[in-house]
Amino acid sequence: MTTNSFKSVYHAPIGKMIIVSDGESIIEIDHVNHDEPITSNPDKLCQLATKQLDEYFAGTRAKFDLPLKAIKGTDFQRAAWQALTTIPYGETISYGEQAKRMNNPKAVRAVGGANGKNPFSIVVPCHRVIGANGTLTGYTGGMSRKEWLLEFERSILDKANK
Repeated sequence: MTTNSFKSVYHAPIGKMIIVSDGESIIEIDHVNHDEPITSNPDKLCQLATKQLDEYFAGTRAKFDLPLKAIKGTDFQRAAWQALTTIPYGETISYGEQAKRMNNPKAVRAVGGANGKNPFSIVVPCHRVIGANGTLTGYTGGMSRKEWLLEFERSILDKANK
């Protein structure tokens, strides 16, 4: 059985990203932190993800509606990623709060580790999880991207509330 793989390079305001589809679901959206060439062969799902990311970065989309399928990860990691989807746009929670929401309050470090393996950057918003003392901690896309995303979302909310 061969699995089709479709890829699209997405040029976000915070740098290059890759969108990967298996033809039925989006299986990865990630920051690209290297200069290797990526061959694009997008399908309709890659194009849909591109459209929704464009809307997000234009400030007109706060929630994504994409068929996502995690092809890697443990049950715990998948539960952590699911918990991330409940964090409202423009808001943050601590890793401890995320662990509590998963009914596993002692799993703070495991939650951090799971978030670091999130296969759906931005769409599954691990950038909205911060340290217990309010500091920005860990983001596989880089701390400057995490800070940019949080400030961007807050600025969109500020504009909407004026």
